[in-house]
Amino acid sequence: MRIRWRAGLAAVGVVFVLAGCSAAQEGKSSTAADSAGSGPVPAAPQQGSGKAGQEKVAAPQPGATDRKLARSARLELTAPKVTDVVAQARGIAEGAGGYTGQESTGDELATLNLAVPADKLDGVLDQLSHLGSSLVKRELNTRDVTEQVIDVDARLATQRASVERIRALLARATSVSEIASVESELTSREATLESLEQQRNSLAGSVAMATVAMTVRNVAAPPPPSDDHSGFLGGLAGGWHAFLVFGGGLLTVLGAVAPFLLFLVPLAWLGRWLYRRRRPVGPAPEPSEG
Repeated sequence: MRIRWRAGLAAVGVVFVLAGCSAAQEGKSSTAADSAGSGPVPAAPQQGSGKAGQEKVAAPQPGATDRKLARSARLELTAPKVTDVVAQARGIAEGAGGYTGQESTGDELATLNLAVPADKLDGVLDQLSHLGSSLVKRELNTRDVTEQVIDVDARLATQRASVERIRALLARATSVSEIASVESELTSREATLESLEQQRNSLAGSVAMATVAMTVRNVAAPPPPSDDHSGFLGGLAGGWHAFLVFGGGLLTVLGAVAPFLLFLVPLAWLGRWLYRRRRPVGPAPEPSEG
């Protein structure tokens, strides 16, 4: 009986030892799996504590508030001296950090294009509007080019990657035919890339600098008022002015009638000559008896 009891105890001990070994092996395998994986599992987010300030707010998408705007304006002024207004307009544009583009200036009419920083356009327009004698027209246009800028940027990134791939192919080409074919394709794609870069630079310039198309027309200044309208000199000046008006009217009438006189006078003279020739000649008078 003692032998059987001891054998039972030994069997129970073996079972416990085997169970402990298997548990240790499972623990080691799970640890190895964790270390071979993608790292420790992040902790689950904590539940809200009821405060609205701790809730996560979605960040705005890039470009949602940064709009790309191209601004332009048109001004039409009148002034007694066109060249003075043009010189002042140039000074205003240069003072704002801009410059003068195309310009055509004469005594009666001037047209010029000004480029100024977009953020200073409103102030420049206010200064230009007060030049000259009167403001005839003022127009302001704003064009949203955000979508165009995003599209050109995306196409530029794709085209640059395409050019790099073709250059890599050119480096691995061995035969003359392969090199010629790859170089032709590389030239075509580089031309497309340069065109896209020019488009992007043009859009960036239209956003950074606003344009002002300005037109200045000449308007004669009113004559200064005269202080002396009475007396002998005033009457003489009035009479002379009336004589000039009457003489001018008379000359206008004579000028209008002169073309008709060129035809009527010869016709009248010819009619009179024919009348005299056809008139019958009467008998001579008899001499009287003495």
